[in-house]
Amino acid sequence: MSEIIEMEQGRSAVASHQGPAADSPMGMMLAAMQQGATLEQVEKMMDLQERWSKAEAKKAYDAAFAAFKAESVRIIKSKDVTDGPLRGKSYAELHDWVNAVTPALSKHGLSSSWKLTRDEKDWIEVTCYLRHVGGHEESVSMGGPPDVGGAKNAIQARASAKSYLERYTLKAITGLSEQADDTDGNAPADTALGDSWVSQMAQADTVEAMEATWAAGCKDIDGKNDLNAFKAFRQAYADKKKMFKEA
Repeated sequence: MSEIIEMEQGRSAVASHQGPAADSPMGMMLAAMQQGATLEQVEKMMDLQERWSKAEAKKAYDAAFAAFKAESVRIIKSKDVTDGPLRGKSYAELHDWVNAVTPALSKHGLSSSWKLTRDEKDWIEVTCYLRHVGGHEESVSMGGPPDVGGAKNAIQARASAKSYLERYTLKAITGLSEQADDTDGNAPADTALGDSWVSQMAQADTVEAMEATWAAGCKDIDGKNDLNAFKAFRQAYADKKKMFKEA
């Protein structure tokens, strides 16, 4: 029995002195320095490796997102409005969106989540993240005041606004929309047009890409004279611009 214990202790001692894995950043750095590379050269190599890894992760994300968009995802409107100015209309609730998109996202290594990025008395901001197993992620943010309509108490007003923002940020980042989407009492619009440009703005990963998307989107939307689409796109542009300033 004592021999077994001694063998196990010996193995543990060897493992503790083996050092970092050869394919880890530290392992590659040590290997390079052992071959005569200077610390400055190693840092440049590591920076190049990091940028290459990020580029590969973005490629994998783009391929997965394209495959997701090829899926036939249907958003079913399950909620009927029974009173108020929108009486007789219907819309998809947050769980309708989650239930519809999650299987298709998971199939291609994607997942969505939310974070409350601003939580103030008169303003709530929600950010929706779309992540790929390869490490790349995209996000889109949207904010608004608490929903005080319908005699809600303070907590209900904030919860209602949060749910609304979660639904619309998920809608924006996936680039999907409900068939015959509601327009909150406004005249019907080509929501697919606005959603498409909002989604493209959400995917812009540099200031240059953001500005190029803004210019192309404005030209396209202006040609179709769609005010609702322009409002949504303008808000997406403002949110993205703010995100780059705060980065």
